Amino acid sequence: MNCQSIETVLGGEFPKKVIPLIQESKQSIKIIVFDWRWYPVDPGCACQQFNNAIIAAKKRHVEVSVLTNCNDVLNILRREGIVVRKPLSRRLLHSKLLIVDDLHLVIGSHNYTQNAFTSNFEASVILRDCDDLKQFISYFNSLCR
Repeated sequence: MNCQSIETVLGGEFPKKVIPLIQESKQSIKIIVFDWRWYPVDPGCACQQFNNAIIAAKKRHVEVSVLTNCNDVLNILRREGIVVRKPLSRRLLHSKLLIVDDLHLVIGSHNYTQNAFTSNFEASVILRDCDDLKQFISYFNSLCR
């Protein structure tokens, strides 16, 4: 894979490194994630800051599309006008990836939960301007049919 840059994202670095990508998004955010939680009673926690960045991107007219297993989050995002889907297959959706503006790919083990953002042993990477990014976009599109 030929990328302009590859940045490691270990453990609690996820919100510090990924939220700015979301805040700088201009056109689109595509998300596939196994587990995603919402923390309305703890708006200052890292995961809720991530959640709020996603909502703010939608309000800036960034096209946000999500595929996840989590019914509660699906309902919240739908109310915000975000295109959300749940897999229709019996196969387990276990991928975790986020594509920003079809230029940047965040992929790895992080779910979108407070534990993943603060206490779990997690490892992900941010790949920027990769030749193979079109394959991940096609993968996303194939799962959203």
